[in-house]
Amino acid sequence: MAEEISFIHAADLHLDSPFKGLSNIPESIFHQVRESTFAALDRLIEVAIHKQVDFILIAGDLFDSEKQSLKAQIRLRRAFEKLQSHSIYVYLSYGNHDYIKGNRYPVTYPENVFIFPDEKVSNFTFTKNGVDLAQIYGFSYENRAVFDRKAKSYKMNNKEIAYHIAMLHGSIVSNTDHDVYAPFQISDLVEEDFNYWALGHIHKREILKHSPPIVYPGNIQGRNRKETGEKGCYHVTLKDQQAELTFIPLQVIEFQSKSVDVAHCKQIHDLEKAILQEISDLTGTQLIDLTLTSDYPSLKLWENEKQIEDIMDLVNETTITETNWKYIFRVSTEVKQAIFDEDMVNDNHFMGELSRQIEDTSILPYIGELYQHKQARRYLEPLSVEEEKEIKKEAKQLLFGELLKG
Repeated sequence: MAEEISFIHAADLHLDSPFKGLSNIPESIFHQVRESTFAALDRLIEVAIHKQVDFILIAGDLFDSEKQSLKAQIRLRRAFEKLQSHSIYVYLSYGNHDYIKGNRYPVTYPENVFIFPDEKVSNFTFTKNGVDLAQIYGFSYENRAVFDRKAKSYKMNNKEIAYHIAMLHGSIVSNTDHDVYAPFQISDLVEEDFNYWALGHIHKREILKHSPPIVYPGNIQGRNRKETGEKGCYHVTLKDQQAELTFIPLQVIEFQSKSVDVAHCKQIHDLEKAILQEISDLTGTQLIDLTLTSDYPSLKLWENEKQIEDIMDLVNETTITETNWKYIFRVSTEVKQAIFDEDMVNDNHFMGELSRQIEDTSILPYIGELYQHKQARRYLEPLSVEEEKEIKKEAKQLLFGELLKG
């Protein structure tokens, strides 16, 4: 009977992330936001030491860019040195964000760190108390993109070793939310009898399969409004071919989507109290993507007249001073019953035709100039189908609201 092993499975640290889209938040908290990936790394190290794990697996994208800052590399080296002082090993691979050939000036890490050197699947052997206990397999991205079905190259060797763990930075072939790199199907991963698949690349935590565990831990710190909720790592124990997994939150700042019904607010000044009351139950430090909903068109009128912006400033002035501060970095409005009546639109030739034109027209030609702007395009990501629908919906409400005033 083999001795048990325990390890931390993390991925997508994205150290030194620029946090695009948040540059307008107050300087007093923006520094904390920029430092949050490093603070989450510190928590990761403390968890590993507290749990007395044998090693840490980091499945790609340790850094946000292939041109890593010296600061980020030194901060990571210090973290690894701290693990070394506690006899904890690190096995890591580089992903599409921090691919090997993009970094011309890499820092040398301590001897407890084992890096998969290239795109050929290879392995390291973990030894404990003089016994070879685990074989750890993986590869690193040499270039920005890997399109090969790398999962097919994972083959177990030396089956006398008790545990075989595979690290893979990639995504399921059918994934539509992210760029598909090192594509695989779950059937590819179960062809060999690996005890655990440590995945990376997808920032949403998910267990694709329980036996054997095929796991995305997600990233350790949310970086934008799409990466909401708790972020962290898995603590894994392998014993007698059984796996026990425990998720451990690491995020320092949590992105949160919050919807507040303000239909009872008859005056604009009623909004402040309603919002403060609704967000008071949120715990921890929060960056909030707020949606205000109502049955009444007055909400859109307040938004058009920039009055809601003033209310947000008042709310943020109150919540930003708390120890675990909260800050509303984005606000949108939604009239649950449309400003216009759908039957009326369908009955009215002009309004009906206008509605159909909006639905059938792509917005991309109208924002193309923005995406071609030399400086702006560096900070813009392509619109998703959902985002385009949201823009159309808000445009329709705004246009029809103006047409039907009075």
